[in-house]
Amino acid sequence: MPEIIPIRDLKNTSKISQKCHESKEPIFVTKNGYGDMVIMSMEMYKEKMFMFDVYDKLIAAEEQLKEGKVLDGEASLKSIREKYNV
Repeated sequence: MPEIIPIRDLKNTSKISQKCHESKEPIFVTKNGYGDMVIMSMEMYKEKMFMFDVYDKLIAAEEQLKEGKVLDGEASLKSIREKYNV
């Protein structure tokens, strides 16, 4: 379950940093009772960005399939082998 903290709690930076590294979820920060920011550790940020990249590539691949932009696997491998003398 995501953690939600008020913005005034950001004064204790060491505690917030520790929470970010211990949590596997982003920490949501509220201001005047409304969502304002999201904070997370660098490791989690890198993981999220990696997954966004994977999802983008999957979406692109699905679009290529729908458009019929596919190559025959055998023919592609043969072409690569001939090109690189493998």
